Amino acid sequence: MNVERDSLVERARVHAALADAARLVIVDALVVGDAAPGELGALLRMPTNLVAHHLKVLEEAGLVVRGRSEGDHRRTYVRLVPERLASVTAPSLGDVPRVAFVCTHNSARSQLAAAIWARRSHVPAVSAGTRPAERVHPRAVKVARRRGLHPQKWRTAQVVDVVKPDDLVIAVCDIAYEHLPADARPRVHWSVPDPARADTDAAFEAAYDDLAGRIDRLAPLVSQREARR
Repeated sequence: MNVERDSLVERARVHAALADAARLVIVDALVVGDAAPGELGALLRMPTNLVAHHLKVLEEAGLVVRGRSEGDHRRTYVRLVPERLASVTAPSLGDVPRVAFVCTHNSARSQLAAAIWARRSHVPAVSAGTRPAERVHPRAVKVARRRGLHPQKWRTAQVVDVVKPDDLVIAVCDIAYEHLPADARPRVHWSVPDPARADTDAAFEAAYDDLAGRIDRLAPLVSQREARR
């Protein structure tokens, strides 16, 4: 009975935290991708102190967490904790001809994301980097094979050679998100830690799981333009 009551109390905390239109807007935005507090303030057209209040309420309810940018260490990004929500209804992203996953070196996260996406959606996917490495990271290849993906044909590529104007651009890296030019600005940002920094199998496995979870949440919101013609 105590376990059941504790569960009800936790559910009530989540409902109470969501009982505000501004906080619902924040959660809807974070279902799609991570955001800096300032970006949420611009979305809400709300002063910094009120945004901070709403984020505090969501944090105390366990709905969001903050992480520091791997690029500009002065910045923080807010991300959703999906386990706290049984389901979140978010607006569809509409007709998308193709998804483009972008990171810095195009050697791990963006490659894995495009391959995972291909398993989850009929919408085509590509990957590219702002400063492509000469080759895909061996640990990314190892994890891909272990998860049943086929990395034999993976090659790194430059953003300007791959990304098209009507692509849904998803930055899976803080540095790429902060440095991409305006004409290739991502519509979605995922603050996925760079596994190459740790350079362990565990770090690459964690990156895979992070990407797979995010793709599972996003893919149902994306419809394929060609399929509706």
